[in-house]
Amino acid sequence: MTDPVLELGELTRHFGPVRAVDGVSITVGRGEVVGLVGESGSGKSTVGRCAVRLDEPTGGTVRINGTDVTRMSRRALRPLRKDFHLVFQDPSSSLDPRMTIGQIIAEPIKLHGLAKGDAVRARVEELLGQVGLRPEHADRHPHELSGGQRQRISIARALSVDPDLLVADEPTSALDVSVQASVLNLLADLQRDRGFGCLFITHDLAAVEFLADRIAVMYLGQIVEQAPTAELFADPKHPYTQALLSAAPVPDPVTQRTRERIVLNGELPSPLDPPAGCRFHTRCPLAVDRCRTEVPELRTLDGGRQVSCHLVAEDGTAPDASSPVHAN
Repeated sequence: MTDPVLELGELTRHFGPVRAVDGVSITVGRGEVVGLVGESGSGKSTVGRCAVRLDEPTGGTVRINGTDVTRMSRRALRPLRKDFHLVFQDPSSSLDPRMTIGQIIAEPIKLHGLAKGDAVRARVEELLGQVGLRPEHADRHPHELSGGQRQRISIARALSVDPDLLVADEPTSALDVSVQASVLNLLADLQRDRGFGCLFITHDLAAVEFLADRIAVMYLGQIVEQAPTAELFADPKHPYTQALLSAAPVPDPVTQRTRERIVLNGELPSPLDPPAGCRFHTRCPLAVDRCRTEVPELRTLDGGRQVSCHLVAEDGTAPDASSPVHAN
């Protein structure tokens, strides 16, 4: 891995008794895209907000370019904010309706003193071109643009300060399916050209397979598996990962992998009172008595893959959740 731009170490975020994030460790290298996937309510977005200090972590550490920003005051953090940026899920609510597009993109440029006068306008027009929009869009307001165009503006604003880290929180989920692919292609092109690290938070498995170099799978506030993207999709180890991938549509069944659908029973447990032992055992078709009482360690297997499951052997051999013949 290249030098890390983001290091989350045993990150926790509790809202009173609710353990939204409970011991998450993720590293994003420079020029690397790390996908963070899981069901709604698993804590993905809270991880992203803590990573850019929009939420205050309860415990653990957040390091940006090697600097510990976990407890840094807002004043001390201000000059560092140009190094990292967040693209929100809903561009309609994240763009100020009173400002023009040009003003929205120019704001961080001026705030960090990166340009003045005519140079700001030139920079805004350059950024608009990079996200596939025209210079005249600078004089419009957000409500005059489509959802896809607004998300492109959000991306342009985030990249206006040339950050080392971009946290993209479900950047396509609020868009029509017809424009999701174009926004993903834009992100991929910009990431390749600029070389920033990216934490890509999504529940869209097709999107994360397309964009990410590595994937971390999150369940009920914790990471249950991390692996390079190709390895994870080819051979998921954790029963929860197997279930997630089995539900992903296959675009070309003739040439692509096929996987038997694994249906999970029950709803995601409440983070207010997570189950004892393995948090997934209440829905796992392979759960044994040990799973119900003993918390599994997130172990590193040969090749660097990490998995948190009692049933995965040290050599990486894993049971198939679609054939729960060993369940007790």
